[in-house]
Amino acid sequence: MIKRNILVVDDSALMRRVICDIINSEETFQVTDTCRDGLEAYEKLKANKYDGVVLDVNMPRMSGLELLERLQKEKIKATVIMVSTETTKDAEVTMLAMERGAVDFVEKPMNIIEAKGDTFKERVVSVLKAVLSTTKVNQSSMAGAGRITLRKTVQPVRGGNKIVALACSTGGPKALQSVIPYLPKNLDAPMVLVQHMPAGFTKSMADRLNEVSPIKVKEAEEGDILEKGKVYIAPGGKHMEVKKCPDGRHKIQLNEMPPIGGLRPCANITYDSLRGCGYDEVVCVVLTGMGADGTNGILSLAKSKPVYVIAQDAATCVVYGMPKAIAETGIVNEVVPLTEIAQRITKNVGVQ
Repeated sequence: MIKRNILVVDDSALMRRVICDIINSEETFQVTDTCRDGLEAYEKLKANKYDGVVLDVNMPRMSGLELLERLQKEKIKATVIMVSTETTKDAEVTMLAMERGAVDFVEKPMNIIEAKGDTFKERVVSVLKAVLSTTKVNQSSMAGAGRITLRKTVQPVRGGNKIVALACSTGGPKALQSVIPYLPKNLDAPMVLVQHMPAGFTKSMADRLNEVSPIKVKEAEEGDILEKGKVYIAPGGKHMEVKKCPDGRHKIQLNEMPPIGGLRPCANITYDSLRGCGYDEVVCVVLTGMGADGTNGILSLAKSKPVYVIAQDAATCVVYGMPKAIAETGIVNEVVPLTEIAQRITKNVGVQ
């Protein structure tokens, strides 16, 4: 078996050792080089090819973000996964790292005992497996993409009161940079958005997207009344539901029920909650991600509400899991590249 070559970059010798042990314990991976900072890594990446790079955020001489900026400027290709703490500063830098080319991140434990635990190991391995199998998965997925049957019989509801419900996972923070900033500020619908992400990171992601987008973006809070032209991002560590108020408006309701399939927030919970909503149509959007979250929720929702479903195509996904799962059900109306998602949303719901 050919092993995928990984470069590990972290200023802590202990953390490098832990990450190396985790990666080398998997038969499909091997750490071929380690570096103490971004400058060392830059020299390695100029001279060598790696299948993946596990990169720390804060390091002396050259930080993870500075390294990504250098790689981007010099067009040096690398598949980078960040390792970041959930401190506000690190979370903000991690979101910027996604803009600079990182494909995903892993939450760094607060101490070495947690770092040696199963949770961190499982997260590192699952992200590496998902991201580094992208080429193979996408090639096979694209080969079968022609067999996906689109639902042409159902046309979008013209006019009416609509809501957009978007779900994404691995590769999502980067993908959202190609969607949310391209939505108009007067979009004629609110959007609820579920991105699988730990607590602490969703606020930074929402704030960053709000900075670079004409549409308003916020981390959802308990009791938020949904307004058109606003995006509400489910906070990490909480499920998000949409509830109809007695006056006909709709509000956000958060809960800390157990994770569903290891996920909290879970998109299926959000889609399920929309079954009782007062909107005339729910525009469901599914972007890059591992697994199949969102599929069951959309199928259930479609039994009680008109839905119009847009899925990202295989070629532009970091991981073609969630969009593939919903596309294979036959309920999808459109399968489009990432750069066309915002345009299709806007065309469907209109502007005020």
